[in-house]
Amino acid sequence: MPKVDLLNMEGKKVGDIELAESVFAVEVNEDVMHEVVVNYLANQRQGTQSTKTRSEVRGGGRKPWKQKGTGRARQGSIRAPQWIKGGIALGPKPRSYKYTLNKKVRRLALKSALSSKVLENQIIVLDELKLEAIKTKAMAKVLENLKAEKALIVILDKDVNVQASARNIPNVKTASVNTINTYDLLKYETLIVTKEAVEKIEEVYA
Repeated sequence: MPKVDLLNMEGKKVGDIELAESVFAVEVNEDVMHEVVVNYLANQRQGTQSTKTRSEVRGGGRKPWKQKGTGRARQGSIRAPQWIKGGIALGPKPRSYKYTLNKKVRRLALKSALSSKVLENQIIVLDELKLEAIKTKAMAKVLENLKAEKALIVILDKDVNVQASARNIPNVKTASVNTINTYDLLKYETLIVTKEAVEKIEEVYA
């Protein structure tokens, strides 16, 4: 079982915590993580891009010249794709880029991302993370104590004080156990997670 230091909000060690091998010590599968990240980014796309076809461009209703006898190539409309100001051939239209992956694939990717954080010593486990009020300075001080700059903070449940205090800090994002994803785990250098959140993650993903 991997063992990491248990720190307090001042950045001081207050004990050790053993992490479940089935979640934090699996063999890292880079291919699966890549597959899940591509899926995540595809699902974020709005898909609202649109171009006009020859039938949607204004004008071009009349045949520019007669079919035969002019010596020029036959043309049916000045809004055909080969004309300047003509319609676009095979251009993008609004569509959904969303697709789904198997639940087992997504779980394996998440475990691989968590395990990679442990292997690279990029995980910080806190005994607790509580703020008395919404105060950005207070959260910034905690991050300074932990020597974490680009960090993902994972807490057990929604905590307005913690989430709102971290909202305006650059390169910092908060998430609860049920909203963590592989993309965020790989994007942020340091994973800061509370002890109770670790226990919940092990319960859900073990």
